[in-house]
Amino acid sequence: MPLSMNREVFITCAVTGSGGTQDRSPHVPRSPREIAESAIDAAKAGAAIVHCHVRDPETGAPSRDLALYREVTDRIRESDTDVVLNLTAGMGGDIVFGSSEAPFPVNAAATDMIGATERMAHITECLPEICTLDCGTMNFAEADYVMTNTPGMLRAMGAMMTRLGVKPEIEAFDTGHLWFARQLVEEGTLTSPALVQLCMGVPWGAPNDLNTFMAMVNNVPSDWTWSAFSLGRDQMPYVSASVLGGGNVRVGLEDNLFLDKGVLATNAQLVERAASLIGNMGARIIGPEEVRRKLGLRKQAPVANAVA
Repeated sequence: MPLSMNREVFITCAVTGSGGTQDRSPHVPRSPREIAESAIDAAKAGAAIVHCHVRDPETGAPSRDLALYREVTDRIRESDTDVVLNLTAGMGGDIVFGSSEAPFPVNAAATDMIGATERMAHITECLPEICTLDCGTMNFAEADYVMTNTPGMLRAMGAMMTRLGVKPEIEAFDTGHLWFARQLVEEGTLTSPALVQLCMGVPWGAPNDLNTFMAMVNNVPSDWTWSAFSLGRDQMPYVSASVLGGGNVRVGLEDNLFLDKGVLATNAQLVERAASLIGNMGARIIGPEEVRRKLGLRKQAPVANAVA
């Protein structure tokens, strides 16, 4: 398929993530205040969407605490900076098995496996405009860790997102995830046109070579909207590759800590660098209101007084 460059691009900033990066850079935000302030700075730098996880404010470890999500979203909404809120719904599907000779019982201390309703609790309460749907099970780099998203779980969570009026961002780590996403749309669990994030270079998903990238792009239906990212030093090259391929871009400290070799970045600096690349390619960066129209997003009030 010939390349068709995207001339109107939106930037997503993945603000903090759930990986073990909290002690590798002082710029990785931990507390709700830090996460919200970093998201707002990214929006001021040109991000139309901010993708947020929350962390334990003391340890920096990933968290599913509803009060932390509510504080982050309230702080962003109450600021004078407009931005589209995108919350993760990816946590709560982690299984860590025992050894290769004795996989059961699982490592209970490291396993975090919960039901669909509990995985969606913060989405139901905070009602962001977008939330993520990791559209398949996958081996991550760790020896015995599996990110678990069964077809039944994805159907249940996807149906909840649709009922809530929250736009799913389909996280596709390999071509099979896109195959199942198309099935969810065909079944009516998700609505079309869908929104996709192509996640490149995450071990052991789709490698971040350009042949694989174009295979992923070519598996996205032509009327869907997509973004893409890769990790570390490949983050900025994939800004250009995504725009050239017809998509949008994601940058941020969830995926990459560095602005240049040996130079730690802030989220705002990564957004500024991406915006410069996009502008130099001759594309226009669109803001949150244009993104809402493009994606058919719906701003909703969160559930009142749910957190003391």
